Amino acid sequence: MKSFHSFHVLTMLGVNGIPFKLILFGLFLCLHFASLTAGDDHQFIYPGFAGSDIIVKGLAEVTPNGLLHMTNGSTQLKGQAFHPTPLNFHEPLLNGTIQSFSTSFVFAIRSIAPGVSAHGLTFFISPTKNMSSAFSNQFLGLLSKSKNGNSSNHIFAVELDTVLSSDLLDKDDNHVGIDINDLRSVKAHCAGYYDDMSGNFHNLTLASFEAMQVWVDYDGGRKQISVTLAPLQMAKPRKPLVSITYDLSGVIKEKSYVGFSSSTGILDSHHYVLGWSFGMNQPAPAINTSKLPKLPRIGPKPRSKLLEIVLPVASAALVLALVTVIFLVIRRKIRYAELREDWEVEFGPHRFSYKDLFHATEGFKNKHLLGIGGFGRVYKGALRKSKSEVAVKRVAHESRQGMKEFIAEIVSMGRLRHKNIVQLLGYCRRKGELLLVYDYMPNASLDKYLHDNTMQTLDWAQRFRIIQGVASGLLYLHEDWEQVVIHRDIKASNVLLDGDMNGRLGDFGLARLYDHGTDPQTTHVVGTMGYIAPELTRTGRASTLTDVFAFGVFLLEVTCGRRPISQQDGQDNPFMLVDWVLDHWQKESLPNAVDTRLLDNYNVDEACLALKLGLLCSHPLPIARPNMRQVMQYLDGNALFPEQILEVIRDGGMDRGTNYVVSSPAPSSTSYGTMSVDLSGGR
Repeated sequence: MKSFHSFHVLTMLGVNGIPFKLILFGLFLCLHFASLTAGDDHQFIYPGFAGSDIIVKGLAEVTPNGLLHMTNGSTQLKGQAFHPTPLNFHEPLLNGTIQSFSTSFVFAIRSIAPGVSAHGLTFFISPTKNMSSAFSNQFLGLLSKSKNGNSSNHIFAVELDTVLSSDLLDKDDNHVGIDINDLRSVKAHCAGYYDDMSGNFHNLTLASFEAMQVWVDYDGGRKQISVTLAPLQMAKPRKPLVSITYDLSGVIKEKSYVGFSSSTGILDSHHYVLGWSFGMNQPAPAINTSKLPKLPRIGPKPRSKLLEIVLPVASAALVLALVTVIFLVIRRKIRYAELREDWEVEFGPHRFSYKDLFHATEGFKNKHLLGIGGFGRVYKGALRKSKSEVAVKRVAHESRQGMKEFIAEIVSMGRLRHKNIVQLLGYCRRKGELLLVYDYMPNASLDKYLHDNTMQTLDWAQRFRIIQGVASGLLYLHEDWEQVVIHRDIKASNVLLDGDMNGRLGDFGLARLYDHGTDPQTTHVVGTMGYIAPELTRTGRASTLTDVFAFGVFLLEVTCGRRPISQQDGQDNPFMLVDWVLDHWQKESLPNAVDTRLLDNYNVDEACLALKLGLLCSHPLPIARPNMRQVMQYLDGNALFPEQILEVIRDGGMDRGTNYVVSSPAPSSTSYGTMSVDLSGGR
């Protein structure tokens, strides 16, 4: 009791007039703050990853010599690696302010050729190790499409991207970017560094096969993010490559993991991390680059001197055996011979070996033949390694048309990405022919379901979903891709159906590309009779509106179940579908034009909308046709159909005798139905 009384007296008196309780409280705060901050300064270094406790997921692995191998060449997959324990990024007692941190790592990217790679590598800070939902390809194994841009991600990343993805607003196909919850970088710069002496900028190629070093620094006081890149063995440049002021306090969680993610596309690409260091509230420890694990050798090992001496002596005795072996090898090579040229590296899609395609189709046997088109035969195949089913199109390339089709499909289809467009997986070239490898569509083409009575009848819901899908794909080609793509051959036989009966637009053999804001320079009339816009035969110039015309005829064909042009028994003039539907519209009997096989089991409003939209899209005047974005708005119910335009037709504002389609052209070759026509002998 006496002791308690003495303590009470001290607390009342204090020291030098300061209450003793206040002194004790201040001492407690100092000790508490010291205990918290003592554990916040954290650093680690991986001078190689052999024997480390780093966590790897997906394709990522640690090689025997200590490389962190993020992707191993498998296509369209991802790899991730994490430091095993989370780090405390928040400053204690400062309302969640992010501490300064610094990291450095050495990486290398290798692919089929220098500068050609897919897709890239990121360093990231994430609140979780569970990133299984992340996508590969342009999402770099970091985020999924649905989560991209969500502030709830709490992810900070630095991307090293080797593919230009227009949907992610990429700067180019060789850049470094700072990402905040979103793979659309807040700031990016083409890869390179600034020389300390001259201040000049020097470009670097991320996928150069060479190792490079990256430094990522965050100044918690100034809220400054800096990213610096340099070749290996070079000291850190004073001027960073990318720098931005951004407060990460609302982005990075208090406890977060640090690591790397990487992904591949359709190219054989390898991403490596050779060494890594990290420092909290202090510079990242320096990496001794001389002690890093070695990258795999490129090319054959150098020949030993002993072999150079022995080989000439032994060659005389082995001449006969070598001649025999060479003969057998040449015979085998002739069977599986391929053709490669320098320009193919630029276009990039994955290249298949002819041997793999030969075995996939069992030597291109007729039992695997899916169909015969205007440019070649299409076979079904099953790849041995992946067990995936593909469609292989063989095109003879002595013909000028065949080569042009190949180039168009390689350039456009190899980079197009849309759920309603048939994906080009890769190709192969050999003397005399081209082979294009596509996703296999198990339900064949739409025209078989419309015009072959032995096939099942598509119900209206399936037809309308196919119409919406093809319209969505065509909108992507016209407006949403990095260039404008004119398909030039839209028809039912070029719409393929996947396993869920979704329509996918295919056969880009006649496609042409041009930049947004410029005019197309096509001067040759190509396409299919019944789908060719009237102005095309006059000017020879294809445009997005000539595609819209063909789509309008396609709308009528799907809704009515009849071909655009057909010869009826006892009739001198061919049946013209557009004129026939127009006649029903003027008589206010549009429902009578709907395919009778539907047995009145359909949505009348949707069917009439499809017919009226088909008439509007196939209007003989290009200026009266809608663009594909307007078409999608009408089909999705997001805009009212402009009835007043068709009222002009009903009231006699347009001569019914005007043919919507080309019924009697004067070119060199024509054909009805679904056969293609080249009205000028070229594209």
